[in-house]
Amino acid sequence: MSADSAAHRRRRLGDRGSVTAEFAVVLPAIVLVVTLGVGALAAGARQVRLQDAAADAARLVARGDDPGRAHAIVVTAGGAAEIQQRGDLMCVIATASAPLALPDLTATSCALAGGI
Repeated sequence: MSADSAAHRRRRLGDRGSVTAEFAVVLPAIVLVVTLGVGALAAGARQVRLQDAAADAARLVARGDDPGRAHAIVVTAGGAAEIQQRGDLMCVIATASAPLALPDLTATSCALAGGI
């Protein structure tokens, strides 16, 4: 066995397991980034549903429908509703908790009272 092949073998054996160690260090960071990304997408989707529900609820209340129906629409979107009258407008403020440790989501929509 030559000296070159022995040195090559020592170098090769010295690197053994380095890929596993690097993977073990990087894996938690990848999992964290993916988890935060999925949580942000879920929060965005819930915000869109909440805004649509608030708009539908505001139109119902402005037409004079039962406020219970407006609350039910917001509840099906995963939130809670507060109904306020602001001059000629009927407004619905919908709130829901966000996934992970993100701040609560809020959507507000107003419709002209007695509107068409």
